[in-house]
Amino acid sequence: MELPDVQSSLPEVRINLTRVGVKNVQKLVEVARPGKRPVVFISKFDVFVDLPGSLKGANLSRNFEVIDDVLQQAIDGDVNEIEELCSAVARKLLDRHEYAERTEVRMRSQFMVRRETPVSETSCHEVVNVHARAIAQRNEGNPIIRKSIGAEVTGMTACPCAQNIMKDHALHVLENLGVEEEKIEAFLDEVPMATHNQRGRGFLCIEIDDDQHISLEKIIKILKDSMSARIYELLKRGDESYVVMEAHKNPRFVEDCVREMARKVIAQFHDLPGDSVVTIKQTNEESIHQHNAYAERKATIAELVSEMDKGTL
Repeated sequence: MELPDVQSSLPEVRINLTRVGVKNVQKLVEVARPGKRPVVFISKFDVFVDLPGSLKGANLSRNFEVIDDVLQQAIDGDVNEIEELCSAVARKLLDRHEYAERTEVRMRSQFMVRRETPVSETSCHEVVNVHARAIAQRNEGNPIIRKSIGAEVTGMTACPCAQNIMKDHALHVLENLGVEEEKIEAFLDEVPMATHNQRGRGFLCIEIDDDQHISLEKIIKILKDSMSARIYELLKRGDESYVVMEAHKNPRFVEDCVREMARKVIAQFHDLPGDSVVTIKQTNEESIHQHNAYAERKATIAELVSEMDKGTL
């Protein structure tokens, strides 16, 4: 006896639903790289389709089948980037869910980055949070797909305001001790003054058309280089001195970090189409306050270029 297809029956309330699907589907994702070892991501997927008011439910088992199919493609070397993987899932979901006009795939991953400390060159690892997404819209047999790739990393920031206060104090102390003005200037140029620090969390994500490509490694580098200094899991004494000096020679507000990321995005990805969307966020966990500092910017590449051009006039 054939069981009835309950999902295909009419619902009591016939309204369209924007997203129907599954969340937090955990998978181990292996992405091939030419000439290198595969990159392994510990990932969670959210997968959605829209649902017309004429159907009671979506066939959610198809979502799991599509994810597994595309992951096998990645293992076989047919998928080279995680945002490409999301695009492939979104495209196949349209094939499997013939009633859907729109599909969406979100992927949150962690993977280990091998690094060396700046002075002793000690090997250590760092966990990087990676975000990818793809949205596919049905379009007469040729879906329109937008995908995005982004990352969140931690770093160190040093407060410029408190540092100026401490520099002014040191200046008066040295003057009262009879130190010559030239020596004071030379000392203050060489030794940055104390200030309070924050652990910064930077987020950068770029949305592009399906035929465009963005290097995840470049995104991570932009994030790390936009704060006062990079941080490391393991530091020898020489490394620790280097990191502290680096941060205090390069003090930045939370706003500075976001603006520096925007500047580096334009410099690094100037060839992207103008409608590419850039999302930048920075959270600084304060050390002398009980709150966190936050700044954000979302804009197209064209908007950022226009603003920066005006700023250089």
